[in-house]
Amino acid sequence: MPRILAIDTTGEFGSLALWDGDALGEEVTLHSPDGFGHVLFDHIQRLLERHAVGLSSIDCFASASGPGSFTGVRVGLAAAKGFAEACARPVVAVSNLKALAWHGTAPLRAVFLDARRGDIYGAVYSAELQPVCDERVMRFPAWLESLPMGELEFITPDPSLFAAVGARPASRALAGAVAAIAALEFAGGAAQDPAAVDANYVRRADAELLWRDR
Repeated sequence: MPRILAIDTTGEFGSLALWDGDALGEEVTLHSPDGFGHVLFDHIQRLLERHAVGLSSIDCFASASGPGSFTGVRVGLAAAKGFAEACARPVVAVSNLKALAWHGTAPLRAVFLDARRGDIYGAVYSAELQPVCDERVMRFPAWLESLPMGELEFITPDPSLFAAVGARPASRALAGAVAAIAALEFAGGAAQDPAAVDANYVRRADAELLWRDR
């Protein structure tokens, strides 16, 4: 299994993770209400130094690709793609919703994030992290009505949304899940050339409308 550096800067709370071999070496939770562009690289340097790891020994770089803050998504992806270009390594971009589903335990996992102004980003994934219902942005009640019949495990990191459906609270730190998913994709040959990786805004217009640009 590979050594992977994973980055998540898609919201006010971000994270970094170092995946080493077949296990998570360390996950670091970050908080920067003013964005991560000015603090990200110092945190990455300290993480790598703690594990005596150089960028050249990273096999694959990974980033949470959204949905989330428009600028935050770009910061994390740009860092991962820049490192990959410099080191001639591939990149894996992982949807934030898919990363949430990784934390689940049930066969069907309904994951959602606050998209602001009464909307949520939501999707349903299987236990194999395959999409059952496509990722979309819409009003929370309408999304609930659109979900498939059957037992669903609801997962969200947003405290204000827990009680509505008895959701399982998920950590705000997604980088560990991003790293684990990226390790599987790398092993399966699904890592990409950095130039082929793009952001996942669900719908670009919604991302720009609903998130205050940081």
